[in-house]
Amino acid sequence: MLGVKTWLDSWPVYRQLTGSDPLGRGKAARSKGTESVVSRTATADRVVKSVCPYCAVGCGQKVYVQDEKITQIEGDPDSPISRGRLCPKGSASKQLVTSPTRVTTVKYRRPFGTDWEDLDLDTAMEMIADRVLEARRKGWQQVDGGKRVNRTMGIASLGGATLDNEENYLMKKLYSAMGAVQIENQARI
Repeated sequence: MLGVKTWLDSWPVYRQLTGSDPLGRGKAARSKGTESVVSRTATADRVVKSVCPYCAVGCGQKVYVQDEKITQIEGDPDSPISRGRLCPKGSASKQLVTSPTRVTTVKYRRPFGTDWEDLDLDTAMEMIADRVLEARRKGWQQVDGGKRVNRTMGIASLGGATLDNEENYLMKKLYSAMGAVQIENQARI
């Protein structure tokens, strides 16, 4: 009979009906397996506040980091925009940085080439920087009709709708500092 009692005690419905937790929200619902589970947020070394990268809403996120690896991403209840809520894409944003299928290289096809090759990000960024400087140098206008202009027509910027006003402001400052005058964004729409 003792074996049946032990078996019954391990059954949550029996504990709920016979114990002090008739609604099954506390001790009756907990098993040995449940007791041994530790949440990823409890074991984090630190929590970093961030913003969801998917759209222009800018929902606040709390990024939990353990051993310099992201273990969990949740909505930030302190965010006045999202108040701790995330859409399905924002809720799955941990996969954006931790997925084993994440692409970490840049596809590049050389001029007149027929095949794509993989470049590491540092190499691609150096190539972009070199090309920006070369376009600036080639298109630099110091004087236009006797007027000093100090600008380049070799660089332009069109910001996307997912960029917020702050990002567009920084882009405007960067491109203006490089001498570009053709700068537009969709944040005003």
